[in-house]
Amino acid sequence: MTAPESDRRTFLARIGVLGAALAAGGLVGPLARGQAPLAGASTVDDVVGLLRPVLAELARDTLNGLVVMTCPGPDAYSRAQGTPRREPGAMEAKATDFMIASLDDFVPFPDQLGKALGQGLAAGLSGTGIPLPLPPVTTLDDALATVLRNDATLPLSSVVAMLLNLTATQVNPAAVNGVFLSPFARLSYRDKCRVFEQLEGPDPDLLATLDANVPPPFTETLSGVLRFLAGALLEFSAYGSYNEWSVYDPQSKTLRARPVGWQLTGYQPDGVVHGWDELKGYYQGRKKVAN
Repeated sequence: MTAPESDRRTFLARIGVLGAALAAGGLVGPLARGQAPLAGASTVDDVVGLLRPVLAELARDTLNGLVVMTCPGPDAYSRAQGTPRREPGAMEAKATDFMIASLDDFVPFPDQLGKALGQGLAAGLSGTGIPLPLPPVTTLDDALATVLRNDATLPLSSVVAMLLNLTATQVNPAAVNGVFLSPFARLSYRDKCRVFEQLEGPDPDLLATLDANVPPPFTETLSGVLRFLAGALLEFSAYGSYNEWSVYDPQSKTLRARPVGWQLTGYQPDGVVHGWDELKGYYQGRKKVAN
């Protein structure tokens, strides 16, 4: 049975895609303004190509709201969650870039499980929904389902973002509207913690939503996947905020600037240390060592 249009619109809004597409303007904007349909989008690949940047921007905004949980600073996302600080934080450390690079390029997350989560997030997205001037995929929900079920590798950052946003709207339904692009970024710190409580639980309603289109045998492992993601996301956020990744020059193998993590912890206040005096030579002034 096809889900009602209002339900599909609600689902799109809850995972953040509706707001991201409206903000981008490239998908539904021209039609809403009465302009001519977009030219050049005549294949499924064209549609996927148009929607991927929207999902990427949604992922970045969602992860901005995530990284400030572990390392808040003077930025707008930290202020929105109610924990601003004067010293630099995750945003200044470019922890979001670290998260995107890690999730999309380095995390050994099984591709089949990633696709299964994507299919779960596409639950209920069928039939006639928000119109798009992009034949052969003519609605926003169909376009999203096409991306989620496409043979090409779906960036894990996009799956994570939609999952966080879906859970965010379960914690606080009012998060579907706000100043940021993503529902998760609009939450208070307390509500963000409740999101992770639901993921680590995991919440039965969330599992029921995702189980709709997750193929077996992944329905039996989905709760474990959510627990793994919940812990890993916070760990990676903290690591990305405090490590040297954003200022490390791989060519010269040197740091271009003092890392934010060093500033926050007072680590090596006088710069890189190549050895400590008390560790030079044998211990306690010994001149030789005998077996």
